[in-house]
Amino acid sequence: MVEKYLTIYEDNEAELVEKKSRFIATIKHVETEEEIKDFLEGIRKKYWNATHNVFAYTIGLKQPLERCSDDGEPSGTAGMPILEVIRGSKLHNVIVVVTRYFGGTLLGTGGLVRAYGGCAKLGIESSNVEENILYYLMDVKVDYTLSGKVQYEILQNNYIIYDTQYVDQVCYSVLVEYNKKESFVNKMVDITSGAAVIDDKGIHYGTGTNDKMRLTKIGMIGK
Repeated sequence: MVEKYLTIYEDNEAELVEKKSRFIATIKHVETEEEIKDFLEGIRKKYWNATHNVFAYTIGLKQPLERCSDDGEPSGTAGMPILEVIRGSKLHNVIVVVTRYFGGTLLGTGGLVRAYGGCAKLGIESSNVEENILYYLMDVKVDYTLSGKVQYEILQNNYIIYDTQYVDQVCYSVLVEYNKKESFVNKMVDITSGAAVIDDKGIHYGTGTNDKMRLTKIGMIGK
């Protein structure tokens, strides 16, 4: 399992002008080839009169699928520089399209590499890059008499309370980093003398602040 990775969720644009050629970088979070296809179709419709719509993307984590296209520019001068910027930024599950409106002056091979790569870099650097962390989502149910003690231990050990429900018992839904599950379970058992009911709700990638987390479920663990 990849325990941490970087991506972006909010679409972003950036623009660069080089010798009167206009370059527009559009960046989007993607997870499937179908999403990529739909996004590229949308860009081509939006910039239907552009000279080129060059792109590069990476999807997946451990063995990512990477593709790039020069879209009519000289081979290796457009798509690959964008892909190298994505790699250098250590991003996953993103596509970058750089649209060019030709300004009448040839840039040459080196100029194209710098312009496409530079525009992609500008777009990524102005994006909101987020770190996704691999968590177990654990439910911990305890009687009200133990709830304060359990909550204190959860927060003291920097676990994240994702949700709390108050019914016949208190149920804390807790995000526990992937490699800390065993120590978390042992701690909950210890401080409640075995009274806590602990339920594994599966593995998720999570990003955001403690009070506003975005979760993506990637599988179920046996209860």
